[in-house]
Amino acid sequence: MATEQELSDFLKSVEKRAFKRSVYHVRNVESAFDIVQDSMMKLAEHYGHKPAAELPMLFQRILSNCTLDWFRRQKTKNALFSNMSDFESSDQEGEFDLLEVLSTQSNLEKPAGPESAAQQAQTLLQIEAAIQELPTRQREAFLMRYWEELDVAETAAAMSCSEGSVKTHCSRAVQALSKILRGKGITL
Repeated sequence: MATEQELSDFLKSVEKRAFKRSVYHVRNVESAFDIVQDSMMKLAEHYGHKPAAELPMLFQRILSNCTLDWFRRQKTKNALFSNMSDFESSDQEGEFDLLEVLSTQSNLEKPAGPESAAQQAQTLLQIEAAIQELPTRQREAFLMRYWEELDVAETAAAMSCSEGSVKTHCSRAVQALSKILRGKGITL
């Protein structure tokens, strides 16, 4: 059984990665905040009594389901109110700063000077744009495996697919990202 402190510590440890993953999926900062908040609330309300070791997989599954629910709601909303989408603002995405999020991680190296910082920021923006170009399932598998650092079995469980499908999605995502980034002159 997870204690209240263990649950709180777990949620604090995953909030930034979950937010980033949601932003990549829905491409809307406010919606990503809502999805992550809903996921955290559902975990706490329905699964807070589970052992701490089970929380990561439960949370990943809940986050995936909340994201799918968001897409379903958007599809329904767009079908019923297609002309209302003209009033949605798309410049909210511009407020999200990948470099700011990554700079909070302890393993990020500090640039040597302003020129290096500008170059690093530009590279990170290009990588972010390349990830957003990936098809949904490839992006989801890629982010779970390499951003969330889940293993193949955990990713397959969270995505409700086979381990082979996860490997295929990840392989295709890496190939596509490599091609896109090479085309922009970025080699990693």
